[in-house]
Amino acid sequence: MKDLRNKNILITGASSGIGEKVAIKAAEKGANLILVARSEEKLKRIRDGIQEKTSAQCIYYVLDVSDLDQVQLIFKKIIKEVGSIDILLNNAGFGIFDSIEEASLDDMKQMFSVNVLGLIACTKAVLPTMLEKNGGHIINIASQAGKLATPKSSGYSATKHAVLGFTNSIRLELKDTGIYVSAVNPGPIETNFFTTADKSGTYVKNVKRYMLSSDRVASQIISLMENPRRELNIPRWMNVGSILYLLFPSVADKLLGNILNKK
Repeated sequence: MKDLRNKNILITGASSGIGEKVAIKAAEKGANLILVARSEEKLKRIRDGIQEKTSAQCIYYVLDVSDLDQVQLIFKKIIKEVGSIDILLNNAGFGIFDSIEEASLDDMKQMFSVNVLGLIACTKAVLPTMLEKNGGHIINIASQAGKLATPKSSGYSATKHAVLGFTNSIRLELKDTGIYVSAVNPGPIETNFFTTADKSGTYVKNVKRYMLSSDRVASQIISLMENPRRELNIPRWMNVGSILYLLFPSVADKLLGNILNKK
């Protein structure tokens, strides 16, 4: 079990939702927090709250991870100022639920820019120092949607499939190093994610009973930081559908088609 005290943990998308909850819980464990997001106002509020309630060091940097040039500049600044990153939590991401005929290509392009290319850029930015010290942990927030696609989420599911493909590939590349690589695949979570993703409110209404609390997900991500493993699937029962789809795709399409049409 890894002790998080004095570990440098960098969290993207840290201004709300899972990123914010993980930051607070990691601070309570004595970690040093580096928070990254677009909203300086929200980052400052979280930083001030952490410093008021804990003795943890917490700094923030304003960054839109879809700006790849800025990712390189800001991460170089971070590493120069704080040293190497022990744990990178690639949490920044968003989704928009639309049928393919109604989906905007601009929206899809932006989802890939943030969810995939931004995640890859952040990973590449921390990797050299992790390799140099032969240690570290890269945690990528994917989704059950990356394993089991559903109607009206083609663009979002495609980005999360890409995140899982990237995560699994670099895990193999880094298998002979001291760097852990993990994917987190949650189901729907009670956060402001759906303010953008589900403007009609239909999906939230249909799956409300299955939605995970952000506190529960954050606690399990902290446990993953302390006990690294390949994947974290939340909730476990939801992953059964993903396994069924992997083993018997045609059967799963017939059995799960109507069940998964919640948007």
